[in-house]
Amino acid sequence: MSMFRDITIGQYLSGSSVVHRLDPRTKITIVGVFMVVLFTAASATAYGVLIAFTALAVALAHVPTGMLFRGLRPILFLLLLTFVLQLFLTRGRVLFELGPLVATWEGLRLGVFMVLRLLLLLVVASLLTLTTSPVSLTDGLEAILAPFGVVGVPAHELAMMMTIALRFIPTLMEEADKIMKAQMARGADFETGNPLRRVRSLVPLLVPLFVSAFRRADELATAMESRCYRGGTKRTRLNRLKAGALDALAAAATAVMALVVIGLRWWPFR
Repeated sequence: MSMFRDITIGQYLSGSSVVHRLDPRTKITIVGVFMVVLFTAASATAYGVLIAFTALAVALAHVPTGMLFRGLRPILFLLLLTFVLQLFLTRGRVLFELGPLVATWEGLRLGVFMVLRLLLLLVVASLLTLTTSPVSLTDGLEAILAPFGVVGVPAHELAMMMTIALRFIPTLMEEADKIMKAQMARGADFETGNPLRRVRSLVPLLVPLFVSAFRRADELATAMESRCYRGGTKRTRLNRLKAGALDALAAAATAVMALVVIGLRWWPFR
């Protein structure tokens, strides 16, 4: 059960690529815009533009494609289930029949689009954390949320919580993998039986995992208190965020991509 080690969201891969050098505020904004635009895509051409944009980002980030593909393994079952549900539950022209189940051409189209949507979401989210250090990610989130401070939004605290949550994803997955191996050494079976039995066999894993998560959270809180952590009040930074020409170019490319994808919803020859 090495799938836990395959999760890429929350991991950071040090580098000096074009994407690594972008301001974290720019990267967070681009990811946000991409996710919004992704849900407006309604044609094969639009998804083609989104795939090309994602492929260009991966190439510029110099992130190993094998690492990204391994990160898709944990959600393969979810992708398959999503495709099958859309294929058989969407009404339309009959593609084929499988007993009482009827597959439709419209279901096939919608299933492919839904799978592509999930894949692109995961790749882009993984790319953000792989190319942005936790400290930079916190600073970027805090800077974006700072304007909302006038209405009482605790920007620094929210940014810190979201960053810690992302950072602890690979840590908890590694811990889950260790607990699973320890239980397998004692005779537990997680790999045989039908899907329902395999899911039920994971229940004993939850208790020690929650205990470990609470222990790590307590240790982190103690470490922050011992270093006199006081939140964002009058906090200084060694490196101040500064956007440059590269950020402007990335923002412009994202804007063009968004306009093209949104415009394709009304373009007659899509």
